Amino acid sequence: MHWLDVEEIGGALAERHPQADPFAVRFTELKRMVEALPGFREEAGHPANERILETIQKHWIEAREELREDNK
Repeated sequence: MHWLDVEEIGGALAERHPQADPFAVRFTELKRMVEALPGFREEAGHPANERILETIQKHWIEAREELREDNK
């Protein structure tokens, strides 16, 4: 998994950090959280930028909502 796997990263964050509020996480912290995910590797030529982090945040929010729906 690398920076362009935004949907997979969002799902992994939702599962790994169920109590975290994606709206409250700063991009610097989000970047560290992604880099700490098992199986994550930064790929040459694909560094993180604000657009990628925003997209990851969006997918994290969606995945979190799906998990909440599944647990009802």
